[in-house]
Amino acid sequence: MHFSETISIPTPQSQPCSQSQPQSSALKHALSALHLFGGISYYKTFCPKNIEVRTGALTPAQADFWNTVYTKGLGEFFYRNAIDHRGLIQFPATGSGTVRTNREETEHEPTCKRVLLPLGGGKDSIVTLEMLRKSNADITLLRMNAHPLITKMAEVTGLPLLTVERRLAPELFELNAQGALNGHVPITGYLSALTTVVALIHGFDTIAMSNEKSANEGNTEYLGTTVNHQWSKSEEFERMFRSYLAQHITQDVHFINPLRTMTELEIVGEFVQYPQYFAHFTSCNRNWKLLGNQPQERWCRQCPKCAFAFVLLAAYLPQQQLEEIFGNNLFADASLVPLYRQLLGLEGCKPFECVGTAEETREAFRLAHERGKYEDTPAMQLYLSIK
Repeated sequence: MHFSETISIPTPQSQPCSQSQPQSSALKHALSALHLFGGISYYKTFCPKNIEVRTGALTPAQADFWNTVYTKGLGEFFYRNAIDHRGLIQFPATGSGTVRTNREETEHEPTCKRVLLPLGGGKDSIVTLEMLRKSNADITLLRMNAHPLITKMAEVTGLPLLTVERRLAPELFELNAQGALNGHVPITGYLSALTTVVALIHGFDTIAMSNEKSANEGNTEYLGTTVNHQWSKSEEFERMFRSYLAQHITQDVHFINPLRTMTELEIVGEFVQYPQYFAHFTSCNRNWKLLGNQPQERWCRQCPKCAFAFVLLAAYLPQQQLEEIFGNNLFADASLVPLYRQLLGLEGCKPFECVGTAEETREAFRLAHERGKYEDTPAMQLYLSIK
C-alpha cells in the first residue's frame, strides 16, 4: 500500500540574507526529516514491527532520535489503543556518516534576524510575535493550510503571511473509516520540520516556536513511561530537535522559543495587553478539524481547552469583557464541573489536550476569585470547596 502526501510551498520572492540561501544538501536532509515526521500518521494505521527508510541511511544517532520521536510522540495513541510499545519501534541504523557538529545548537543571536514564526489561532504565537516585534526582528508568519480565523489574525498583526498547504493521502482517511488504528500524533514535531524546510527555501535564519513550560508535564503513566499529549511541545523534544537540526540538517537556521520558561498563566498575563486580538483568537481545537463542517463560532464552550482558557482569562479580565470573548460565562455552566475537576487535579488525569497544570488552574481560580464576580457559579463553588 502506497501513500502520497502533497506539500505546496509558495515560491520565494527574494533572498535578502545571502548566508541563508538554501543549500541543496541541507534542504535534502530537511525534506528527509519532514518525510519521517509525516510518516507517523501512516505508521500508526498498523504499527508494523519492521521499518525501512529509503530516503537515506540513518546513523545510530539519527535512528535513536526517530525511535524516541515515534515512541514518545505516539505515547497517547499507544495508551488509548492499549498497544505495548516496548521495543516496538526500531529504526534501522545503517549509515556511518559524520555529523555536522559535535555541539548542540544554542539560541545565540542570528546574523540576519529574518524570523519565520508559525501562527496558530491562539494566544501563544501572538505573545511570541509581540515579544519579537519589540526587538525589531523582520518577522514573517507561517500557517499550515488556509483558514479564515488565521487569515484574520494575520491581518490584525500587519505582518506578511506564508501559507503551506498539506494534503494527507486520501487512502489514510479510507483506512480510518474501515477501522484502522487512529489517534493523536506529535503535530508540533511535524510543524517544526515543515518550518525548517520553508526557512531554507525562503532564506530565513531563525524559526520562532511558541511552546510553553506547562507542556513539559505529562498526563498519565503507561507501561513504565510518561504519556504526554504535548510531548512534541515539551522542552525534551525541543532540545532534541534543535540538536538534530544543527547536527544533521544545517547550522544556518536557528530554532528559538521565547516562551519556554513561561507558564500558560504567565503567557495569558502578557496576552491581555493586546486587546486588538480578543475578537479573533481562539484556543478551541474544534476549529482545526480536518473533516466535516467547520464550527460557526470560535469557541465550542464544552471542551477542556475552552474551559481552561476561560479560567486563565478570568484571572485578568473583567467579566463583561470575558463573556464578550466566549459568548457566555463558562463558570456558570454546571456541565463543565467534571472538566474543572480534572483541570484542578481532583480526579482522573489531566485532559488529553494542550492545557496547563493543576497548579496553574488553581492559581487562575484564585485570581479570578479575588475579582469577586463569580462567587455563585458552579465552577467557583467547586474551587472554594477545596481552597
